[in-house]
Amino acid sequence: MIDQLKITIAQLNPILGNIDYNVGLMINSLTHAKFTNADLVIFPELSITGYPTEDLVLKPVFQKAAFKAVEELAQYTLGAPAILVGFPYEKNGLLFNAVGLLEDGKIAEIRFKHELPNYGVFDEKRLFSSAPLQNVINFKGVKLGLPICEDIWLEKVAQHLKQQGAEILISPNCSPFAKDKVLYRQEIMEKRVAETGLPLIYVNQVGGQDELVFDGASFVLDNKGNVTTQLSAFIESIATVTFIKNQAGEWQPQASNIAEIEIGLAGVYHACVLGLRDYVQKNRFPSVLLGLSGGVDSAICAAIAVDALGEDKVHCVMLPYDYTSDESLKDAKDCAGSLGVKYDILPIAEPVDGFLSALSDMFEGTENDTTEENLQSRTRGVILMAISNKFGSMVLTTGNKSEVSVGYSTLYGDMCGGYNPIKDIYKTDIFAMCELRNEYRPFDCLGKANSVIPENIISKPPTAELRPNQLDQDSLPPYDVLDDILHSLVELDLSHLDCIKTGLENGFDHPPELVKKIANMLYIAEYKRHQAAPGVRVSYKGFGSDRRYPITNGFRES
Repeated sequence: MIDQLKITIAQLNPILGNIDYNVGLMINSLTHAKFTNADLVIFPELSITGYPTEDLVLKPVFQKAAFKAVEELAQYTLGAPAILVGFPYEKNGLLFNAVGLLEDGKIAEIRFKHELPNYGVFDEKRLFSSAPLQNVINFKGVKLGLPICEDIWLEKVAQHLKQQGAEILISPNCSPFAKDKVLYRQEIMEKRVAETGLPLIYVNQVGGQDELVFDGASFVLDNKGNVTTQLSAFIESIATVTFIKNQAGEWQPQASNIAEIEIGLAGVYHACVLGLRDYVQKNRFPSVLLGLSGGVDSAICAAIAVDALGEDKVHCVMLPYDYTSDESLKDAKDCAGSLGVKYDILPIAEPVDGFLSALSDMFEGTENDTTEENLQSRTRGVILMAISNKFGSMVLTTGNKSEVSVGYSTLYGDMCGGYNPIKDIYKTDIFAMCELRNEYRPFDCLGKANSVIPENIISKPPTAELRPNQLDQDSLPPYDVLDDILHSLVELDLSHLDCIKTGLENGFDHPPELVKKIANMLYIAEYKRHQAAPGVRVSYKGFGSDRRYPITNGFRES
């Protein structure tokens, strides 16, 4: 019987579907494990394939490729540490979310996931079969319980493993980021430890995958619920933890490095940077392009892009029309200068006037309305997409969650683009995030550490500048009011009456007619959201797989 066990935690950033690349990451991790004389290396859930696989995992050829890679990876355990790796596994016509113990050159054991999440962004019951409660694995005389992701978030599986004699819980996870979720995640894991009296290793995936961001932040708890190891968030990280068996026969993790984890808007900003960086790089775009208007939304998007990719891979274009103010021209130029990006000014009066001329006979006798305003936005979209086509840069859209919610955006105009780094962030948080970025830059960001967003951009009243003297509040309530209502309607799914009650608790007195108006705007903008670019999800209810509303929808509260 051994009295010491060394386990290497490998918090990796896979590329979904690129099995060879993912295996390469794991092989590289073995170098660290060998150097520290580790006995076992553990990886996140479905680490062979990346997560979430969505329907890709239903392809038999994909399943076979994944299992072949597991068999090949097992060869690397000859004369080396053992491996715990996640992969899809087909058995008797059923597909399971599995973890395998690779040891001495072969697949020694396989265990399956019991609890399948089917809420929010998760859709695992569509893809996998739920396995019966699993037994522990005996590794070097130590009984390891392997609750896979959702298995550890609920009580049943951990209790079962305890009853089976588990001495250490090792939980491979793919838990996506949401604001301050890291605190909730640790709280849940502390409950599992308190219930079982067992130490716990929680290893989480890191990296961006389409709209999801995985923050990593893997950690170890001793059997009292104390954090003994904390890996960094938002970057790949590897650490070896030593477990020692005490006189009472309990396995205790020895204290090691505890990284500081960003919470609040600092965590949200870092998630936006990682989400954009991985979307661009994993899809092999050479650079990004965006319209820089002189407002907060495009300014923060430009800052995120520079922090994610570097100033040489960001191109900003100002597209002024007759209603663009000198103030906006100056603010956009100053912002581009602070960020150090390539910056061009392309006036759009000539193409807009050309469209108006082409439509003049058809529009004769009508009054100017949002049609003419939208022509400006759509002209900007056409120009940005033309630059994208010519030079290969991906266009970023810059609509915040407040605008996306109520349809304060133009299809084929400012909605043109491939990705939106602020899609899930309300306008009030955009202002706060701009102020934050001027004071704080995450450690792995590539932009300048000093203030990069001109103060005037943050302090001036927001406007789309599509008509003379226009302000956003001509069409919308103040953003603090709007965002409070939207949070109740979107995140909390509250009725109009409960929305008003919640508003009072938050210091707002929302008129019933205003709540009804915003709710209606939310409903009728659904068709726009279905056509919107993907973007970073940072809340528990982002637009997309979190919130699946029909476009054709006749329901309205009375």
